[in-house]
Amino acid sequence: MRVALLALCVFAALAAPARAQQPAPAEEPQAADPAAPPAADAPPAPAPAKKPPRLVLDARPIPLGGMLKTPGMWQAYKARFVTDQGRVVDTGNNLISHSEGQGYAMLLAVAANDRPTFDRIWGWTRANLMVRDDALLAWRWEPAKRPGVADMNDASDGDLLIAWALAEAGEFWNDMSYRTAGRRVAVEVARKLVLFETKLGAILLPAVTGFHENDRSDGPVVNLSYYVFPAFERLNTVAPEVDWPGLTQTGLNLLDASRTTPETLPPEWMALKNWNAKPAEGFPAQFSYNAVRVPLYMAWAGIGEREQYEPFMALVRKTRGAMAIIDVTNGVEVGKFGDAGIGAIGALTACVVEGSKAPSQLFMLSPSDNYYPATLHILSLIAMQMRYGSCLH
Repeated sequence: MRVALLALCVFAALAAPARAQQPAPAEEPQAADPAAPPAADAPPAPAPAKKPPRLVLDARPIPLGGMLKTPGMWQAYKARFVTDQGRVVDTGNNLISHSEGQGYAMLLAVAANDRPTFDRIWGWTRANLMVRDDALLAWRWEPAKRPGVADMNDASDGDLLIAWALAEAGEFWNDMSYRTAGRRVAVEVARKLVLFETKLGAILLPAVTGFHENDRSDGPVVNLSYYVFPAFERLNTVAPEVDWPGLTQTGLNLLDASRTTPETLPPEWMALKNWNAKPAEGFPAQFSYNAVRVPLYMAWAGIGEREQYEPFMALVRKTRGAMAIIDVTNGVEVGKFGDAGIGAIGALTACVVEGSKAPSQLFMLSPSDNYYPATLHILSLIAMQMRYGSCLH
């Protein structure tokens, strides 16, 4: 599948403490008079390096309800990926459904002010994924199997997305039942999936089992794309006792820890054994389909510094907005995503870092994209509509 160059038009010291002065020995040469003109043969002093200005970002918590200003995109998305029963179909992955997809579609329904579809998606989710003995969700449902859930483990990003969508729905449609359900999931995430007060801060595990230091020789293991930054700032409305700002800060700190050079991209899976960050064992040391969401979530939340965006922006420049799969150990491109929608994250990144205008392709879904790139596409547009309106005009 040819990669659409979605973002083609995007580019057009603290002073040391003073020490006591001692008189110079008589035989020591005297320092030159600083007011004296330089010697005729002295080279000109080099101009100080000019640091790029800090990014000016707006990190205010902004309600999601009604924020999607392109309703035709939601109608197209819904027709292709949401069944009449409310199941969100991953067309690129054997037509399965998972908590991540249900959460994304619930968020989109709130943004599109489509409460009937929200209720259908939430109803299917409750009936088919809320089958654990706690408030978290089974991560995967397979249509060819009975029962559809064969693995009772959860996925923390799916849990967070659903809790966030419920919190937004409760506020937007003034429904306490949504807020109560969102709180229940959010508090359970904090109780079972967050390691508070580690040497690196609040660590979000990808699932209840499989990633703790007791589960892996290189553990704990994290996935930075599971740090859903815009969810943290809004979940405070239903679970204010949780240290959501601490999770945000740890996510940014882990991003810094992964950056061994100014352009080093974060790996999909990061091992934190002995609290040192490195690519996790048993996973490709790559920036790929998971980690590509990190700049989306940063931009959507309005957080981060220029140097934290720079590895992503460097990739945008190299790929002319299309993004790519990168070996994080050497920076070499090892594959292409092959879907136009992922390039929307490149357009959003260029908007945040360089103020680049959104390309016209951002306002229509590619008819050939599967569920995941189409979802990232529409989420990137919502992020831009919420916080970066200047890039849309």
